[in-house]
Amino acid sequence: MTEWLGLPPLASAHGGQIDSLIGWVHIFMLILFVGWGGFFAYCLIRFRRSRQPVASYQGSQSHSSSYLEGAVLVVEMVLLFAFSIPLWAARVDHIPAASEAVLVQVTGEQFAWNVHYAGPDGKFGRTDLKLLDIQSNPLGLDRNDPAAKDDVTTLNQLYLPVNKPVIVRLRSKDVIHSFGVPEFRVKQDAIPGLTIPIWFIPNVTTAEMRTRTGKPEFQYEIACAQLCGLGHARMRGFVTVQSAEDFQKWLDEKIKEQSAPDPFK
Repeated sequence: MTEWLGLPPLASAHGGQIDSLIGWVHIFMLILFVGWGGFFAYCLIRFRRSRQPVASYQGSQSHSSSYLEGAVLVVEMVLLFAFSIPLWAARVDHIPAASEAVLVQVTGEQFAWNVHYAGPDGKFGRTDLKLLDIQSNPLGLDRNDPAAKDDVTTLNQLYLPVNKPVIVRLRSKDVIHSFGVPEFRVKQDAIPGLTIPIWFIPNVTTAEMRTRTGKPEFQYEIACAQLCGLGHARMRGFVTVQSAEDFQKWLDEKIKEQSAPDPFK
């Protein structure tokens, strides 16, 4: 279904349900388009001037149009209550436990994505506006806080393990941004003052996707799907999906790198 819908290749466990819903919506819309288009053409021919030179003030006495409108309403109710609402509820109400998932905070700003991992202790370190520095510490992370000593931060680079639930806590430092990764079928606004969780399970590594697409340079891209200012077009982040072993190796290296003493201090 992904191919004939023209969607990007699928790379998440829940994405098939979303593609299926989109497919059914397209099918019903095609039926409506053909049906109403056919009815319009029929009216043009049936009630053309040469055949109906005098207007009929009585009008049609048939209830066919009411039945058709009722059928359309039933289909729309089925799409909403049988497909859309249950799918949305599953994404919102059934977030896995943090202990069973990779927990990461992603903070949008004009015009970048700041990524923050809690480290092995599972606790995010304290942040302070006074420590915020756009170049060296864009999140204002207090490295003197014991919980922050093993935290890992990156800029525009989100690393994830394959086949494991991922919980992304979305935030914004300034205006409304929107975290969107088309291959994961994920999109959510990041709103100033709120922390909004979204979750998904990536099931295709970056290396596997490069093989599938035949594009050795392929990268999962985090696109800001909300116009957020003059630099909106350059607000790009990248997701690298790895095996569990490679992800842990990368995380360990980053922890070691960021806990090393600064030689210039």
